[in-house]
Amino acid sequence: MNKKAAPEHAVLELDRFLPYRLSVLSNRISQDIAQLYGERFDLNVTEWRILAVLGRYPDLSANEVAERTAMDKVAVSRAVTSLLASGRLKRQLHGDDRRRSVLKLSAKGYRVYDEVAPLALAYERRLLEGLRDDERAALDRLLTRMAEREIATRES
Repeated sequence: MNKKAAPEHAVLELDRFLPYRLSVLSNRISQDIAQLYGERFDLNVTEWRILAVLGRYPDLSANEVAERTAMDKVAVSRAVTSLLASGRLKRQLHGDDRRRSVLKLSAKGYRVYDEVAPLALAYERRLLEGLRDDERAALDRLLTRMAEREIATRES
């Protein structure tokens, strides 16, 4: 009899485990995009994500940036400090709440943003070019649904 013995431990096939696959894909994409702007603009992935978020949503606090991007607060804090020192960000007190400071891109930050954003969009187009329009739409719907579900689960 050649029965397979039950494994001593639970089997987790990483190559088929969705969170692992998404993480690996995200890391590879982030590394590729970082090469687009890393040397040319002296930015790391976290710094670029902060510039990207504040380019679209100015006047967020560092905590709001961390929440919106799901990045580690300490990493965001370090990157904000670096971007402030390089003159790419400005920090201002919030008009209504003098205890709260908000961040926005400086003119120098917008110059970098305006050069890097088209490179990132071109990368996205190359990434998606192997998919048909209906597949792109389905991917967008599925990612949105999964994100909404994850947020709802976390909040309950």
